[in-house]
Amino acid sequence: MKKILAVFGTRPEAIKMCPVVKELKKHKGFETVVCITGQHKEMLWPILDTFHIIPHYDLDIMEKGQTLFDITEKVMSGIRSILEKEKPVTVLVHGDTTSAFAAALAGYYLNVPVCHVEAGLRTYDHYSPFPEEFNRLAVDAVSDLFFAPTEKARDNLIKEGKSEKAVYVTGNTVIDALRTTIYPGYTHEILQWAGKDRLILLTAHRRENLGNAMRDMFLAVRDIVSEYEDVRVVYPVHLNPMVRKTANEVLGKTQKVMLTEPLNVMDFHNIMERCYFVVTDSGGIQEEAPSLGKPVLVMRDVTERPEGVEAGTLKLAGTSRQGIKKAMQELLTDKEMYDRMSAAVNPYGDGRASERIARIISDRWRE
Repeated sequence: MKKILAVFGTRPEAIKMCPVVKELKKHKGFETVVCITGQHKEMLWPILDTFHIIPHYDLDIMEKGQTLFDITEKVMSGIRSILEKEKPVTVLVHGDTTSAFAAALAGYYLNVPVCHVEAGLRTYDHYSPFPEEFNRLAVDAVSDLFFAPTEKARDNLIKEGKSEKAVYVTGNTVIDALRTTIYPGYTHEILQWAGKDRLILLTAHRRENLGNAMRDMFLAVRDIVSEYEDVRVVYPVHLNPMVRKTANEVLGKTQKVMLTEPLNVMDFHNIMERCYFVVTDSGGIQEEAPSLGKPVLVMRDVTERPEGVEAGTLKLAGTSRQGIKKAMQELLTDKEMYDRMSAAVNPYGDGRASERIARIISDRWRE
């Protein structure tokens, strides 16, 4: 039986790869072997539980104070032995993480074809987002099949010299995940705490924003909740110790801001579906929230997901305290703007991306 090795290691990867794994398992003649790297640990397993996926391998690389050097070295070393043992027909990786980069490079070194889910996203600035922009470029450099979520991502790949026959526009698999996780009648203590107030969902963790930029983000949020009586903010705090330190220093004693542990994907998606809008420096949330009709303020100066900006679902707010505060004020006071962003057409697909990807891979290696 032919084997497909699916490798991922972070919470966002898991959310987007689990639907693909489930679809691949429907195709006869193939065995999908799942390897998690453990780049995220506590945040990863709840996603696997939600999608009822048990990994065959866990590299368990996570350690306190790990660096990009550590992640790259450990993933490459661990994946090498798995590739040599399993002899898969392809390695399937997702997006722009260091786990994806290292796994793709290991596959390339052993002449195993690489398939890249969510290929072709670009800012063309190697340091924004860092190191994700480089990682995605590097994965695309060694990949054999490219699953682009949008036409713009496809165009980027074609302009870079990729064969048109190897590039497929599939939509984004995160939309598939939302079909599994959102359900009516949902309730949670966070929603009860917010009551009738407008609830803003905040996420922040980007490596390039650590330090002064992140402090400014949190100060802007603190300014907003002090200015608007009917606004509350929930922030599931990333496990990075530097993020936690800054969050606690700036927001820890702010009455209308709730700092929580990371939420499982079911809770996160359902709270997002019921929030007023999202403020984030994340990547995947820029795709998730518009699918739920939620405006997104992106705390960055540039995004690798320009489709959302062009469609009107996203707005770049920068990283300065005043810029973020102004953008939040506009959404809270300008109902016409809010309604326009909420109603903008989702540019990221119809929820069948995983089905398309699984079929393309099956057809390619069935021969």
